[in-house]
Amino acid sequence: MPTKLSVNINKIATLRNSRGGDNPSVLQAAIDCQLFGADGITVHPRPDERHIRYSDVREIKPIITTEFNIEGNPLEDKFVALVLETLPAQVTLVPDDPGQLTSNHGWDTIKKKDYLRDIIAVFKKAGIRVSIFVDPVEAMVAGAADTGTDRVELYTEAYAKNFHSDKQAAIADYIKAAKVAAEKGLGLNAGHDLDLHNLKYFAQNIPGLLEVSIGHALISDALYYGLENAVQMYKGKLG
Repeated sequence: MPTKLSVNINKIATLRNSRGGDNPSVLQAAIDCQLFGADGITVHPRPDERHIRYSDVREIKPIITTEFNIEGNPLEDKFVALVLETLPAQVTLVPDDPGQLTSNHGWDTIKKKDYLRDIIAVFKKAGIRVSIFVDPVEAMVAGAADTGTDRVELYTEAYAKNFHSDKQAAIADYIKAAKVAAEKGLGLNAGHDLDLHNLKYFAQNIPGLLEVSIGHALISDALYYGLENAVQMYKGKLG
């Protein structure tokens, strides 16, 4: 089966918030991305609501006909409450600091094992699939298996940064991490800085890749190609 594409629509919300009002509409963007072929919609509400607002999440959930993925830091009680209220198909746990510009590291699944095990159990009890954000480090992926998570999401910034200089070296650690995930029975997602240039090679070389979450690059490309074309172009790199 081809790797699924979940479109992160945070950047739509960033543009809307820059002027106030509801243009562009985050809700309409979610609807359209589904119509254009996205396999899922991802949102990452942060405590300051600088892009996706908590109210957006509540409005989007009823109209999702594909998979809904909510990312965020479970250390925020407000985030946990939102996830349990809206019951997405998947929650992706990311260890962001409150004022962090964007995600830049994964969980230490060994040091944070007990905490992750407890919070993951809360979401799984509610019937929500759980994925946790991890660096492409074999020990961190192996440690994730002890937390009870269903999946891990590999943080792909390092791959994207080094892809053009040496793509084989750039992907080496990710291949190793993917093999550990498979050995441990973990589902495998990936995301961060994947784009039209590096996505196909990544998807072709990572065994068992179930889903990629892509936002910034896809929305940026949509400025030139249009949203429907951009979604289809990214889908084409996966199938």
